[in-house]
Amino acid sequence: MMQAMNANAPRLKPVPPRKPDPQECCGTGCIPCVMDLYEEELWQYEKDLQAWQAASEPAPLKAASGK
Repeated sequence: MMQAMNANAPRLKPVPPRKPDPQECCGTGCIPCVMDLYEEELWQYEKDLQAWQAASEPAPLKAASGK
C-alpha cells in the first residue's frame, strides 16, 4: 500500500544514475539497450533534481510595512 508523502517532510537530493561502461553494451541492438535505460534514468533524475531544487528554495520574504 502506497502512502501519500507529507509535503512538509524533507526530501533527499536525487542521486544521478550510474552510467554504464561501454563494454556493458553488447552492440547487438537489444531493445532496450543498457544505454537507452541509462538515458531514461538520466532524464528522470534531471526532472527530479529540478523539482527538488524548486522545493528546497527558501520562501521569499514579505516586505515589512512601515506603518
